[in-house]
Amino acid sequence: MTAGDSAVAARVTRWQREHGRNHLPWQQTRDPYRVWLSEIMLQQTQVSTVLDYYPRFLARFPDVRALAKASQDEVLALWSGLGYYSRARNLHRCAQQVVAEHGGAFPASAQGLASLPGIGRSTAGAIAAFCFAERTPILDANVRRVLTRLLGFGADLAIAANERGLWDLAESLLPEDDLAQAMPRYTQGLMDLGATVCLPRKPLCGQCPLQTECVALKQGTPEAYPVRMRKLVRRSESWWLLVLCDPQGRVWLHRRASRGIWAGLHCLPVFSGHEELLGAALLGQEAEVTELPSFLHVLTHRDLHLHPVLARGAASPLLPDDGAWYHSAQWRQLGLPAPVRKLLESLA
Repeated sequence: MTAGDSAVAARVTRWQREHGRNHLPWQQTRDPYRVWLSEIMLQQTQVSTVLDYYPRFLARFPDVRALAKASQDEVLALWSGLGYYSRARNLHRCAQQVVAEHGGAFPASAQGLASLPGIGRSTAGAIAAFCFAERTPILDANVRRVLTRLLGFGADLAIAANERGLWDLAESLLPEDDLAQAMPRYTQGLMDLGATVCLPRKPLCGQCPLQTECVALKQGTPEAYPVRMRKLVRRSESWWLLVLCDPQGRVWLHRRASRGIWAGLHCLPVFSGHEELLGAALLGQEAEVTELPSFLHVLTHRDLHLHPVLARGAASPLLPDDGAWYHSAQWRQLGLPAPVRKLLESLA
């Protein structure tokens, strides 16, 4: 099997038609807005989770103009629980740019799409292939795994030149005929193979339409691909969360900085330790202080050990000055980190 072998595209498209995923809601449209929304949601998020958020998001923001008009708080509130909140902020910025600079119409090419906030090369390629049948590759995590195994591509993808080389090979494998039908089907087929057959661990090689061409299978080492030598370094941190309630049952929240964990979201005040929390908040004897059960929140690069402390009836002059008191009906409409929302719901 050589790069450029048209049999690869033919086998993938045929397999997708017969065995792939064909009933997901975003597959039933060529509307760039809806396809773009699904692609952004599906980054780092399982399909089952997106199936819950996608229709609710569309019900609130049915088109790009509705999303552009919304406030960032509205967008973050609806996104709450999906994680990776920079996606939501970029989603909002992108919608505003599409309306302001493109008259509400998404660019009809991968190159044009990639110029928009939050749309990288692979996402741009997916939208262009699905909506405009452009002959352009994608290389998300699942597709990267499929292609490195298929081609026996063992170069370290942590090196930019090697990543570019894989992009070139991905482009050489694209369909060449009947692009209106073949490009959406082939692109979806690669995604489906990576998600359901060419798994990171214990791939189902016997079900793969490319098993006779797959170099990694012939080598007997499919799990050795893809190669990425630079590993993520996980860190563990302890955060103390102050749940400050006033006599009216309101909770005190402030917006976090525009960079870092939970950037731009409303949040409980965070402290590095118990003593710092008590001292900074000036919790006096009149305050009723209760330590709530600690819990773990796992992020991509970090484990957050969260220690909530509930304080009722306390003065708090040293808390950040960008905060405010919120009734439950109000904070439910804010963009909150998922563990904070869950904690407040348990106390409401």
